[in-house]
Amino acid sequence: MKAVRSEQEFQNILRRLGLALDASQIGVWEHDTQANEVVWDLQMHRLYGTGREEKHVKGEVWTQAIHPDDLEHAQADFDKAIATKGAYQSEYRIILPSGEIRYLRSRAHCFEEDGNITFLGAEWDVTADVLLNRELQRQKAIAETRAVELEASTQRIEHAAQHDYLTGLPNRRFFDRRLVELSNDQAVEKLAILHIGLDRFKQVNDTAGHSVGDDVLKSAASRIVAALPKSAFVARMGGDEFAALISNFSSIDDLKTVAERLAQQLKQSVWHKDEVLRISASIGLASAHGRNVTELLAEADIALHRAKKLGRGRVEIFSTQMKAQLNNERRLAKQFARGLEKGEFIPYYQAQVDARSRRIVGVEVLARWNHPKRGLLLPGEFLGVASSLGMLDDLDAAILKAALKDRKSWLRQGVRVPRIAVNVSAARLSDPLLIDELHQLEVEPGTLAFELLETIFLDDTEDSVFSNVAALKELGIDIEIDDFGSGHASIIGLMKLKPSRLKIDRQLVMPITTSREQKRLLRSIVEIAKALNIEVVAEGVETLEHAKLLTRLGCDVLQGCAIAYPVSAGDILARLAETQAEAFVEHP
Repeated sequence: MKAVRSEQEFQNILRRLGLALDASQIGVWEHDTQANEVVWDLQMHRLYGTGREEKHVKGEVWTQAIHPDDLEHAQADFDKAIATKGAYQSEYRIILPSGEIRYLRSRAHCFEEDGNITFLGAEWDVTADVLLNRELQRQKAIAETRAVELEASTQRIEHAAQHDYLTGLPNRRFFDRRLVELSNDQAVEKLAILHIGLDRFKQVNDTAGHSVGDDVLKSAASRIVAALPKSAFVARMGGDEFAALISNFSSIDDLKTVAERLAQQLKQSVWHKDEVLRISASIGLASAHGRNVTELLAEADIALHRAKKLGRGRVEIFSTQMKAQLNNERRLAKQFARGLEKGEFIPYYQAQVDARSRRIVGVEVLARWNHPKRGLLLPGEFLGVASSLGMLDDLDAAILKAALKDRKSWLRQGVRVPRIAVNVSAARLSDPLLIDELHQLEVEPGTLAFELLETIFLDDTEDSVFSNVAALKELGIDIEIDDFGSGHASIIGLMKLKPSRLKIDRQLVMPITTSREQKRLLRSIVEIAKALNIEVVAEGVETLEHAKLLTRLGCDVLQGCAIAYPVSAGDILARLAETQAEAFVEHP
């Protein structure tokens, strides 16, 4: 009875084991290596898709099902297990009769009895696991690649945020950060900044175009880096300006020598359509000891401003006096703009007389600034400010309006007014609105002359200037060339412009009483003017001897302190009235 129960229990165990194997889809096999007999259960046939159920199968069924690329290593795994009489394990692909590829994992234990080796093993389909693991590996690789790309992209973005796109140099943001870092570095005892500004760069951009301008900037950047110590931190600050941080330099004099050498190396000649455009650089130098670097960049900027003002292409070292002077200039600039709005700029008048009769034939209008605190200021104290602010044309317009207003007032008082000559800047002369403004001022023909500085009267003057000049003549406004002999006007240029008068520069007039060469030069100018039917005005007549000699040389009009000083509107009115009265007495 007990043996029957044991047999029943054994059968139950077998049934449960079969159910478990069937549920897990694990196939069981047995391989007698000596007899080379293979036994498969039903699940093995299902795994291999044989469509059969017999237990005994030939070894070729297994080898023929294995993927050709996996057969060698699968066979090697089994041969190794036989040789070592150890556990067998392998993983390989099989090709089902339908052509589908599946991944199988095989495990077996070796049993030896009376020298006969038998392997009892199991196999199961791990295709899902393999594909899942492969997908996980693929996704991991993608994630790692993306992480690398993201890191590279982040670095590129950070680099772009801190570097100039054109030259590749650090930008202003990076420069400011590096300045703070160096100022906090205990090893940095001395720190200096070279603030470098290219001169006449706008001319290159306007004349040759931005592509040429970009090439100039890139060339300048490479020259700056090559000329300075390798430890220097060079950045493009924007536009045509660069800056360099140099730490622990030997002396400020040595650093100035380096800067001056750099200024020489930055001189360039740019060819554009058979025209040479010259580039140079101005450099401002400022240094600090210890931790006092807060204003270092501002100080270098002040020194750069000073270098440009003194003629460009030079190096200036910052000083406290320089800062004070710049502050005064900036303060004066604000006062200038405000003074222009409030009508603080007034005309003064200097009489011009006929060289022979000495009668007043004209007056030149000269600008004066009636400063509320400093009193009457001469042009030398504010024309530079007006030019730097780009307000010379505004000053010209204000003085012209005031002079025309004075003239109308004098006429109402019964005083005859001679021709009024006013200075006009290049900006004013090229203004497309100039003619319309003059129409609104109702200028009477023959009463007004515009004095053009010879330095703006070039042979290659823009067409817009000549167009305005022609329109001025149509309005009855004379054209005069001021300071003739100090600039670049040629005889061909004079013939093209056809001015009414030439005003010979005082630097040519002054030496004629002592220099025969100067006298002959002036006589030649007079003869050329006469040949072109142009009147000659000699300015800078400081003595009666000058006046007599200039008259003998053929000058038509004289102007200078020997004739009359510049005076206010009231004073010139009084003289005009007095002259008119004298003429009335002489010619009743």
